[in-house]
Amino acid sequence: MSGYRYGEYHDGPDPLAPPYDVRAALDEMGDAILSGSTPMDSLRDLLRRGLPGAPDRRGLDELLREVRRRRRELRDRGNLTGTLDRARALLDKAIGQERAELFPDPSDEARLREAELDSVPADTASAIQQLGSYEWRSDAARATFEELRDLLRREVLDSRFRGMRDALADPDPEAMERVRQMMSDLNDMLDRDAKGQHTPQDFQRFMDEHGEFFPENPRDLEELVDILARRAAAAQRMLASMSPEQRAELQSLIDQTLQQAGLADQMARLGEALYARRPDLAWDGAERMDGEQPLGMGDAVNALEELADLDRLEQSLGQDYPGARLDDIDEAAIRRALGRSAVDDLAALRRIERELEEQGYLRRQRGKLELTPKAVRRLGETALRRVFASLDSGRRGDHDQRDAGAAGELTGTSRPWRFGDEQPLDVVRTLVNGVRRGGRPDGGGRVALTVEDFEVSETERRTAAAVCLLVDLSYSMALRGTWAPAKQTALALQALVASKFPQDAVQIIGFSNYARVLQPEELAGLEWDMVQGTNLHHALLIAGRHLDRHPDFEPVVLVVTDGEPTAHLQRNGRSWFEWPPSRETLELTLAEVDKMTRRRATLNVFMLATDERLKEFVDEVARRNGGRVFSPSADRLGEYVVSDFLRARRAR
Repeated sequence: MSGYRYGEYHDGPDPLAPPYDVRAALDEMGDAILSGSTPMDSLRDLLRRGLPGAPDRRGLDELLREVRRRRRELRDRGNLTGTLDRARALLDKAIGQERAELFPDPSDEARLREAELDSVPADTASAIQQLGSYEWRSDAARATFEELRDLLRREVLDSRFRGMRDALADPDPEAMERVRQMMSDLNDMLDRDAKGQHTPQDFQRFMDEHGEFFPENPRDLEELVDILARRAAAAQRMLASMSPEQRAELQSLIDQTLQQAGLADQMARLGEALYARRPDLAWDGAERMDGEQPLGMGDAVNALEELADLDRLEQSLGQDYPGARLDDIDEAAIRRALGRSAVDDLAALRRIERELEEQGYLRRQRGKLELTPKAVRRLGETALRRVFASLDSGRRGDHDQRDAGAAGELTGTSRPWRFGDEQPLDVVRTLVNGVRRGGRPDGGGRVALTVEDFEVSETERRTAAAVCLLVDLSYSMALRGTWAPAKQTALALQALVASKFPQDAVQIIGFSNYARVLQPEELAGLEWDMVQGTNLHHALLIAGRHLDRHPDFEPVVLVVTDGEPTAHLQRNGRSWFEWPPSRETLELTLAEVDKMTRRRATLNVFMLATDERLKEFVDEVARRNGGRVFSPSADRLGEYVVSDFLRARRAR
């Protein structure tokens, strides 16, 4: 055991942590979906907030806030004129040192040199160019001027190749020759790739020879191109962010420095190749840098490159463009900007999106995210659990009628088998009957049985019901905030029948200007109808046909509405709307109510509004049919409907 050490795990998420339960994520989405949100929008909202039950994991909104905070810090860190300021300071220092050397000399030559120094242009680049051929008398001034040139070489190259400033820290002519050879080989490799002649072996040979200049350690040519192109684009934006005078002065310094280093042609060739390969980058545009600290060219480009990363991250983390997915977020950019923990947070969010699809809760159809039947069943079960959680404990249970007969739970008793019985066979009693009758086991252990020996196990009888839930789809349901509870109620009832009463035949009917049968899988994503009309007449017609198809089933009809009937179906099959309701609409609707009464179907109405005309109508329905009227609050609708359904099942 001496070879092992145990301690806290730091590199990424806990590998022993239990997997995240995606059902909890689906339940979180379900509330938004049932309120009218699309699956895509509800998933996006979930990913923005973060994962329920995982407080240590950040959502997209928190990552976005971190990105914006980091961008503010960068902009406030410094300004872009550091190289110009330092170059000007070194130039002034060199000229001052030269004047100090010339001042004691009374000769005419000294006066001529002073006059030449007086004529040096104010522009830094022009001044450096003019003094390039000047023969310095002061050794200190000559060293300062060489320091200035060396600074410009290192800053200019560092603005295009990260880390070049450190690589050229020691003034070494051989180092500059290696830079020139590297750029020539790089341009040749890009040319071969453009012609389709590049191979991975070419890239490996290039990195073996020139890898010292690329601390990022790219894995292939495309990654190298991406690194260089993003840096070149940042250098262009740095120039664009300066004033016209500063831009012209710095560009002159860059051109002059590259020309003196023998790199001007190679750098121009490289810039054209990079732009041709990555025109999608932000090559133009200005950035605001408001800090007090002057930044050198390399540091300024570093800051602008990071700002460009943050801008792209802000857009991808926002996920507010068509077809947005978490796969669009650049993991490498997240790591560079926010560190490893942010990568782990992003991975957790991606896992939820992926698991919801892989575990069969979500599917993409023609670029659109949809709930699967499995997800709808889950939402229904969740809605049902919430309903039962609000019911009194004494009212929970199956509430079945206990009557020996058809299929159901075993009662513990048995009876002789009769032709047509479908109950399970009581094997023990059957064999005992055979042995008692004299059909003892033979030598092979077999018992001779007759028809009279067979017995079946008695079961509790469960009455079969034909259930119709009529749900108002009119726009007023959305306006009153009752639309989501109505959908939750429909899903809960569907789940209850499927799980507790599978022998029942349930049909959910939505009605507005027309009525239609709603399939379970479309319930969750169902939207209200922005049309005029509450056609309860048509809904009752469809419900009546469902009851007629199951004449031996007990009829259960439940109506959820917030308005009186304002439409009916004409003989030609078209809907007729009129408000206040026409006499014909009310008469046709009540005629269907009377038909329900003759079918022995009780209509229980759940009234979600208190309009006087609606109350008069439902009171008339109750008088004609004998059903009951409920006026629940929206948040207790599911409790009322499920309780009434169970009461009706117990009564039968």
